Amino acid sequence: MFCCLKGLCLNGVFNTHPPKHVSRESQIKLQKIGHEVVIIKGGLRACGSGGALGSSPLVQSKSYFEVKIQQAGKWSVGLATENCDLNNVRGGQDSESWCLTSDNIVYHDKKEIHELVEQKPDSQEQQLTVSIPDLADPSTTTSTFINQTGLPQEGDTIGVAYDHVELNFYLNGKNLNVPVLNIKSTVYPVIYVDDGAIVDLILDNFNFNMPAGFEKIMIEQSLL
Repeated sequence: MFCCLKGLCLNGVFNTHPPKHVSRESQIKLQKIGHEVVIIKGGLRACGSGGALGSSPLVQSKSYFEVKIQQAGKWSVGLATENCDLNNVRGGQDSESWCLTSDNIVYHDKKEIHELVEQKPDSQEQQLTVSIPDLADPSTTTSTFINQTGLPQEGDTIGVAYDHVELNFYLNGKNLNVPVLNIKSTVYPVIYVDDGAIVDLILDNFNFNMPAGFEKIMIEQSLL
């Protein structure tokens, strides 16, 4: 646990309560967590060991959010119900979660649904750069090379798009083409971390364009 409390995580704030005057979108945060998980940065950064579930379900027709792999380790990102086991260190190990993991496999109920295949970008793609907004100060951006291998790495952004028919994952804005079907339950954003991984949940000011027709997660009116 100590390694979670140094480096990147020290930039966070342990008070996870939102400010008094916030938009509906900014009230969403990582809330329900496993026993060994630490949530900081206003409820948007996960480290430690285990899972963390978002506070609002994906109820609109087309929802999108991102996660950024701030520090490598073992991680999983995707969707889960309120009944998932957040004391697991890997997502997709029960019938209540659907996750892309750091071993490049999409899991559900301990079954491998898809395995990512490494791609060999040409020289032009390898030089692709993008300006990424800083999470703490969206007005500040940095230019960075974009990983085009098709396999997530430290520093990458994973997009998660869900339209109640398919769950799709994006790597730095590019569809990984590993759709997950037949998710019938009410689901929430979920992140699992272990072995030093630090992962940020991004709900607005996205690093990459959303797929056409998708929107950031909105809180249900009845929850306000």
